Amino acid sequence: MVRGTGGALPGGATEAEGAPPGGRMEADEVLPGGRTEADRMPCGRTEADGVLPGGRTEADGVLPGGLAEAIRGTAEDIASVLRTATGPDAAGLPVPRSTWTLGEAAAHLAQANALMAELAAGHERPHGDGTPGSLAAANELALAGFGEREPGPLAEMITAQAAAFLAAVEDRDPDVPLTTPLGVMRPAVLGSYLLTHMLGHGYDLALALGRPHMLDAHRVELTLPFMREAMPRVTDPAAVAGLTARFAVRLRGGPAFGVVVTDGTVEVSQAPPARPDCTILTEPVAFLLLGLGRVDPWPVIARGKALGWGRKPWLAPRFPRLFRAP
Repeated sequence: MVRGTGGALPGGATEAEGAPPGGRMEADEVLPGGRTEADRMPCGRTEADGVLPGGRTEADGVLPGGLAEAIRGTAEDIASVLRTATGPDAAGLPVPRSTWTLGEAAAHLAQANALMAELAAGHERPHGDGTPGSLAAANELALAGFGEREPGPLAEMITAQAAAFLAAVEDRDPDVPLTTPLGVMRPAVLGSYLLTHMLGHGYDLALALGRPHMLDAHRVELTLPFMREAMPRVTDPAAVAGLTARFAVRLRGGPAFGVVVTDGTVEVSQAPPARPDCTILTEPVAFLLLGLGRVDPWPVIARGKALGWGRKPWLAPRFPRLFRAP
């Protein structure tokens, strides 16, 4: 459901396109309103909004610790960005690297959050067949039937539907999968999917308005369950045809995972392979932006945000292009 990225997992951005206004790099931990990551409340907070019905904490819920807070916080950060879009022409502002306007991108995000809330409630809502092309077509069809484009009302919808998702998902059995546009997923992975989708489009909206984005290392780490599960489902058949390679992917200061490609078949593991052909080390924010097609590998590599080594280090820039962001 990520749209306007040129189709590949990365999408050919130039260095100018990959850096937010003001010269800030993607991996800078700056939040809307000029806050830094240090200003963010730690995920172990005890505020009332971190307590679930019945006296449970988020750690006791269906979603793993910190994910509910990240979903809620990301939705609020996106709403804060949208509330800065004032004036009669704000909804028509172009979104970089997309054919959508600001109003269309925000409307898609509000619709997607509502769809995720419906899925979390156990309802099946057909939305394409899981292929990037069908998802893009379904997105366009949904937008055509939804008239709201004003940033202010859409900001409220985005936060309200994120809250609806969190309320619905806590009624689910954590081990019973739910049907999604990218296949069946456990509720925790669906939560990771929602976060990933909001971060990708939230980045686009912040870039369009010249505001600091809401990505940080902690939030990116919480996208990994979805990213690992989605990779085999969004493989580009032409890109992996004839390729056999073992990748170790590591987030700087964070976790690692493995991707093994065997003549067009992709398997993802939570641990890196024992003898990788190529090890890739990336800054967490750069990893997600590469994975969602928001930046091109070469500028990221040139700035030292991603490194590759091993028996076949030349595979590192090729790796993101093995996948197509839906």
